[in-house]
Amino acid sequence: MGSSALSVTKWGVDSAVVRWYVAAMTCLIYTINIADRYVVSTVLEPIRLELHLNDTGVAFLTGVPLGLFYVTLGIPISWLADRSNRRNILAACVLIWSGFTAACGFSRTYLQFMLARVGVGIGEAGGTPTSNALLADYFPAVRRPMAFTILALGAPLGAWLGADMAGAVANAFGWRAAFLALGVPGVLIGLLVLLTIREPERGRLDLITASQRASVTESLRFLWQQRAAFHVIMGSGVCSLWGWGLIWWTPTFLMRTFSLDVGEAGAITGNIHLITGVLASIGTAWLFAQPSMMDPRRVCWVLAAGVGLATIPSIIAYWTHSLSLARVMFWLFIPAIYFYIGPCMALVQNLAACHMRSVFAAWSGLCGNVFNLIIAPQLVGLLSDWYAGGHATDAASLRFGLLALAPTGFWAAYHLYAASRTIIADQRTASTYVGAIVP
Repeated sequence: MGSSALSVTKWGVDSAVVRWYVAAMTCLIYTINIADRYVVSTVLEPIRLELHLNDTGVAFLTGVPLGLFYVTLGIPISWLADRSNRRNILAACVLIWSGFTAACGFSRTYLQFMLARVGVGIGEAGGTPTSNALLADYFPAVRRPMAFTILALGAPLGAWLGADMAGAVANAFGWRAAFLALGVPGVLIGLLVLLTIREPERGRLDLITASQRASVTESLRFLWQQRAAFHVIMGSGVCSLWGWGLIWWTPTFLMRTFSLDVGEAGAITGNIHLITGVLASIGTAWLFAQPSMMDPRRVCWVLAAGVGLATIPSIIAYWTHSLSLARVMFWLFIPAIYFYIGPCMALVQNLAACHMRSVFAAWSGLCGNVFNLIIAPQLVGLLSDWYAGGHATDAASLRFGLLALAPTGFWAAYHLYAASRTIIADQRTASTYVGAIVP
């Protein structure tokens, strides 16, 4: 790297400038990741109408191709990241998914759009696990819940870009323009990662600095032994099924139920994502930075309670026929899809040995994205078509599918609570684990 790059050597291991610059960059990367992934939910109805698809067909086209490649390639890319330069892999991933997001805007046929979404999934497969592993080596274990919540600010910012801003662009210039508006800046961000971030020493802030390399088999075996890790990964994964699965179809639900256009539907949820999502993320970062939250069991208890309580307004939002009541319920429900992200990322990192962090993050991403990119969109689409009974899908059929999904928030809350039972012992095991040496 050139002399202009921010580095540990230049600023010192404990430099706050470097730590927070990397945290800000990973937040920006996560922002464009979420925006590129979920812009498709904003323009789902225009795509369906132009390509003459039913709900099952549009759910498959927009979610499954990306999801399959995301979850299939996430493990091998994360394995490579645990054995080589994470910065280079992260920059390459951002460049790939941003380029293919722009390609979605040039698509004219079903096949072209599907192939572009496959490309987005290939790039995004390595984004989150690599970012997580990189950030974990800039903050000590007790500060990671707070640091990862800052990273997680990218989720509401990205959802706002993908809903409100992309909806406005789509309304003015057509749905293809929304993909171009997000893809091109992402390419610039990928170049910035390559030019301004340096690779830190693995495990430098842990009790043991591991130079060895773990096989995927060893990492998976260790993950299974860490029961708290299993429950945190399942809890965050089911949260994705519940919260992000509902959000995937929400613009279409609003357009059908209340006769809104794509810009109006995007604006309703876009502002909620931005305001409450950012406030929830910042509030969570502040809360988990308090001395009383150094006990990881309390982190699990707070997460379980928050998700469980927010499940109630999520059910009401899709049950009511009143737009005013639905708006109120969205203001109560949507913040909950953000506040768990950063703490769960941090807990997974704390439960992983330092040379297994990318793989642990990838398994967490695999679980969450199977649920929210493959199962949730397809399940709601299938239920909507089934309930329509051979007729054209409408607001009533989609409402049925969403109401079937909404109660899964209670399932997520159970796993988050269950993680508290063994999390202290499991974190201690992770911080001192050496394991087998793999060449």
